[in-house]
Amino acid sequence: MSLVDPKGFGKVAVLFGGSSAEREISIMSGTGVLEALRSRGVDAHAFDPAERELSELKREGFARCFVVLHGRHGEDGTVQGALELLGIPYTGSGVMASSVAMDKVMTKRIWHADGLPTPRYVRLAFDQQSREQINAVPDVLGLPLIVKPPREGSSIGVTKVVGYSQMQDAVSLAIRYDADVLCEEFIEGEEVTCAVLGSGLDAVALPVVRIAAPEGAYDYQNKYFTDDVKYHCPSGLPADEEHEIRRITLAAYHQLGCRGWGRADLMIRASDRKPFLLEMNTSPGMTSHSLVPMSARAAGIGYEDLCLRVLATATLDSGSGLKEASP
Repeated sequence: MSLVDPKGFGKVAVLFGGSSAEREISIMSGTGVLEALRSRGVDAHAFDPAERELSELKREGFARCFVVLHGRHGEDGTVQGALELLGIPYTGSGVMASSVAMDKVMTKRIWHADGLPTPRYVRLAFDQQSREQINAVPDVLGLPLIVKPPREGSSIGVTKVVGYSQMQDAVSLAIRYDADVLCEEFIEGEEVTCAVLGSGLDAVALPVVRIAAPEGAYDYQNKYFTDDVKYHCPSGLPADEEHEIRRITLAAYHQLGCRGWGRADLMIRASDRKPFLLEMNTSPGMTSHSLVPMSARAAGIGYEDLCLRVLATATLDSGSGLKEASP
């Protein structure tokens, strides 16, 4: 993609903050994007939907939006739907893909139906959380296992359960964030992530990032607020493993209907080196610790150029309203 005159983007709103449990991370991501766009001459402005009505975007003449909201009311199709109604092109996936990808259970159903590898799971709906039903989950999935809210990110509300006695507390934590609970088979092995840039036939999987967290604890604190996690990009994986991860990530991205950009998180099972898809992020982090910028750098794309490339993909579900910046 050739980079265009930044002035051709028009007035750009960088949407960050929001009201989800990931607000703090969104502010960190959005601040970075805002500074990067401004440094390249884009007429970019901060816009926090938790503090302002989205209708102000139209009244103030914004030509497109760079969505850096994470989690609910930002990454789940709701803001995307509002922008569709306002007719303002935006970055990232559309309404349906955003909504589906935000729900890890729905995502896994689609991947499973299409033959893509994802860990086995049990969904505990709001009316399926009796003590007996909760304690039966390890009988199905084995131990250890992972308990998480299906519609949160950044490892919020996630517990690694190693014994039956932990199940009740793990579910209690997860339902603080979501009425339903996702219990997932634990894949012992290495954690990796793979970013995608572009849409349709132009979508490309970027170099894989291998994550080495202290004692395997790649949690909220280690993701964003410590330097204890080691990231390897290039991944150092054998070429065939890297190729397979990029292949299934791209397939997973297409099958969910994603566009613009995204990032899949995966585990490589130590016993047979088979990769398993965990989730797809449709509004990935853009902080100093974030993985898409790291992967892009390995592909020769700097942070500022990455932001410009993503901004250039802003569109509507209908494809109308897409105005490529022109010199």
